[in-house]
Amino acid sequence: MDLIKKTNIDFVTNRRSFLRLSLLASIIGMLLVLGPEIPGPGLPRLIEPGIDFTGGTQTTVSFANTATTAEQVRGALGKAGYTSAEIKSFGKDGDFLIRINDVKDEASKVSADLVTELNAAFSKNGEKAVILLGADNVGAKVSAELATDAAISLIIATIIILLYVAFRFEFVYGISAIIALAHDVTMAFVISVLVNKLGILNLELSINSLAAYLTILGYSINDKVVVFDRIRENREKHRSMPLAELVNHSLNETLSRTLITGISVLAALLVMVFLGGDVLEGFAFTMFTGIVVGTYSSIYVASSFLIWYTERVKHKNVGAVAHTEA
Repeated sequence: MDLIKKTNIDFVTNRRSFLRLSLLASIIGMLLVLGPEIPGPGLPRLIEPGIDFTGGTQTTVSFANTATTAEQVRGALGKAGYTSAEIKSFGKDGDFLIRINDVKDEASKVSADLVTELNAAFSKNGEKAVILLGADNVGAKVSAELATDAAISLIIATIIILLYVAFRFEFVYGISAIIALAHDVTMAFVISVLVNKLGILNLELSINSLAAYLTILGYSINDKVVVFDRIRENREKHRSMPLAELVNHSLNETLSRTLITGISVLAALLVMVFLGGDVLEGFAFTMFTGIVVGTYSSIYVASSFLIWYTERVKHKNVGAVAHTEA
């Protein structure tokens, strides 16, 4: 089924501007997120790794008084000796996430102590003011292993994708795909960190978000393989057609398929973002962002780099070889 028929959109004329814009956005975003903390009026470091990668105890509580603020909770825990506790509101009003790093006790004991202290500070007339919703505990050794395994997983996935595309098509296609995938993961990561910092959603870096990034790699490479496959088919049909025109023709032919697949997946992810709860919203939002960015990169990053490399680098090398032989 074709959602859009016989389109003739010019995707390639302004490809250099889109490619530069994508590169600039990726660099600025990563510097903003991963750069060192700037004291004073500067921008603080924005990335917030979850306890999966830092270790510690994470407790979620709910206050009967929904008007309770994070500052009030922080003050009560400070008086109880938990001066390093991180408090973050999430979900509905009165719900808070409390994180304490470098603790030796079990999560259940730490969480029970926190609830006891908070009830002592906020209870009136003997009624419970705080309810424990959940507790998680990750040791320092386990968190270090998880961080290492996460990095290895991304590296292995990237290498396998490069080899797969290089053998199925040509090496330049593999390089184009890897550059576009790096752009997809980078932008999804930057957007998720910024949204988390603004307090819109709970999107800290965790095992769930890592699963989302790996899924983005799989979805995005599939989208790019479809485009590359159509370019290869059209190259056999239209041998005299210039590469830029050939790529533009192929993008228009696959546009309908791209839109149908993307919209279908995005609709399902939107449901997960708003109705999936705190456990799934981080994964779903990261995936949503990655698919939007991945669709964009299939048109304006992977294809643009393919044209640039073929017309500039590859032809330049061929010309140099011919000149040497002469």
